[in-house]
Amino acid sequence: MYKLSFIAVALLMLISCGDKSKSTEDFSKSTSSEEGTAAEATDPSSYDPNRGLGKFTTVDLGDKLDVAMAKQGEAIQGVKCAACHKLTEEKLVGPGWKGVTSRHKPEWIMNFITNPDPMIDKDPKLQAQLELCLMRMPNQSLSDDDARHVLEYMRQNDGVK
Repeated sequence: MYKLSFIAVALLMLISCGDKSKSTEDFSKSTSSEEGTAAEATDPSSYDPNRGLGKFTTVDLGDKLDVAMAKQGEAIQGVKCAACHKLTEEKLVGPGWKGVTSRHKPEWIMNFITNPDPMIDKDPKLQAQLELCLMRMPNQSLSDDDARHVLEYMRQNDGVK
């Protein structure tokens, strides 16, 4: 009985390990956009407190709220953000979202959503917030479109019509 169990476990281990040398992807190399972000993050003179660190230099919000986009942002917020952020001014794990769009420019918000680590390392206000919250915002790996939808939901939460 024990021999049969041992053989079954050994066979499963052999199958699950497989030949990893057949993989063609090289994860040790960064893409050009990641290299640009890394270079930007290490250059202290590149930090703009109005824009933050990242690829977003301008964000066109339009004249009024995009309700469909805000609805998509609400769904993303429910999955990725709600565990740490309340929609009020009250702190949960991270700060509340109420008023965030009046405190920060859209470019800063988009850059922070998509690139939090380098911004936390450079922005004195984010560093002070980190001391209050005691938890770094994790990179949620949102796409640019997802981040834009979340920004629109933030605008809706702040009363933009």
